Amino acid sequence: MAVTNNSDLEKRLWEAADQLRANSRLRSSEYSVPVLGLIFLRYADYKFTEAQKQLGTLTAGSRRTIGKADYQARGVLYLPEGARYSSLLQLPESSNFGLAINTAMELIENNNDELKGVLPKTYTRLENDILISLLKRFSQFEMSGDVFGRIYEYFLGKFAMAEGQRGGEFFTPPSLVRLIVDVIEPFHGRILDPACGSGGMFVWSARFVEERKGNPSTEIMVYGQEKEDLTVKLCRMNLAVHGLSGDIRQANTYYENIHDCVGRFDFVMTNPPFNVNGVDKERIKDDPRYPFGTPTVDNANYLWIQEFASALNENGRAGFVMANSAADARGSELEIRKRLIEERAVDVMIAISSNFFYTVTLPCTLWFLDRGKRNTERGNKVLFIDARQIYTQVDRAHREYTDQQIEFIANIARLYRDDGPENLHDSVDMLAERFPDGVYTDVPGLCKVAMISEIESQGWSLNPGRYVGIADRPAEDFDFVEKLEELNEELETLNAEARVLEERIAENIAALLEGQA
Repeated sequence: MAVTNNSDLEKRLWEAADQLRANSRLRSSEYSVPVLGLIFLRYADYKFTEAQKQLGTLTAGSRRTIGKADYQARGVLYLPEGARYSSLLQLPESSNFGLAINTAMELIENNNDELKGVLPKTYTRLENDILISLLKRFSQFEMSGDVFGRIYEYFLGKFAMAEGQRGGEFFTPPSLVRLIVDVIEPFHGRILDPACGSGGMFVWSARFVEERKGNPSTEIMVYGQEKEDLTVKLCRMNLAVHGLSGDIRQANTYYENIHDCVGRFDFVMTNPPFNVNGVDKERIKDDPRYPFGTPTVDNANYLWIQEFASALNENGRAGFVMANSAADARGSELEIRKRLIEERAVDVMIAISSNFFYTVTLPCTLWFLDRGKRNTERGNKVLFIDARQIYTQVDRAHREYTDQQIEFIANIARLYRDDGPENLHDSVDMLAERFPDGVYTDVPGLCKVAMISEIESQGWSLNPGRYVGIADRPAEDFDFVEKLEELNEELETLNAEARVLEERIAENIAALLEGQA
């Protein structure tokens, strides 16, 4: 079926899939995995067919039999005949399609060890006519090139929207994933995501390497963990169909150090859950992953930040999403932040506007750590970027970055590091407009390099808005909605500080009462 562009393809596929929700009794959380499973199967079949053609050409005239190892050597899942999408399409409509699809998934697992126990096998719960319709509709769309990755991300995002807050457990907006990857530049080494969701960080790291003519299967090794078994399975499906292998396990990161993380990784990139409370601090008080101790407030943000920092080797880099309030948090969290800054670990801070996430509207901040910068000219510096005015409005409630905007922001970090800028996505004109000499310089309202002494004078705040200032612009260019968003962000920070102050007051009162008793 011909479509005008990838966006049109995604929407048409979603309309086809969404009939499952409309015509069945399943909740979004129940029909999302079967639908993703069919998309997985469709793309796996495409990749297998392409590899089959290539192998046939290479072995033409040879007596050698092409086997499973030949496909797997090309990063392609091996599909026996009963697991082929084309075989399912050829079944008579009187067949039990739920059973046939379940059998196909079992065959794939039996022939590809990395998928053991991962693929969905609940298709007998779905009506035959719905499965037939989905199989036929999905077969009409081309799955070549990078289309599958875009469709998979689009569907994860749509399911995240449909499932509300819970959907955010396995999906990070591609714009933020790609920006994190572009800034930390994972060319080669071990990558950890201790809250890996559906594996977007790993997939985009592989694409980063491919774009620069590298081979991801030999250049990077990926390690991840997630609390939910379903999310682990989604991640392993995503990696497998992209030809990636990794060590992805189910675990509660607060309490389980299953990858022996301390000092081991070249890169850490992740989007952890924000502002989690209820972590049992007694269970982690001697854990080496939290070298600066546990914060006194009931908030896990600074447990996560320590987790990421401690996992890095002496030259490792980390990039992660964090609640805005963490950049200005007071009390014990301030002390941990101060220690990180004094260790010369904090490298770049980027403020992101609201409405990038599908399930929440709040803005966020991207943190970047670099263990290797202490012995460079950047040792006593931190780069602050305020990217809240850079975005593309997708619809009334959602924003994203274009490829060009991502490259532009990442190029600011490259100039700061004295690295050459990239121009894979035509960002050179945007860069030249702000940095005409091709070297880093502070730009009011956009970016500022601050010395550690200046950060100390600001109460160890890592909020980019405190440093970059306001860009000059004509009075008539005032944007009321934009200003309201800025005020809302400031209010969020003040509310977070107020909550911390209330907790400290409550702690002091409790201590006084205990002393009187």
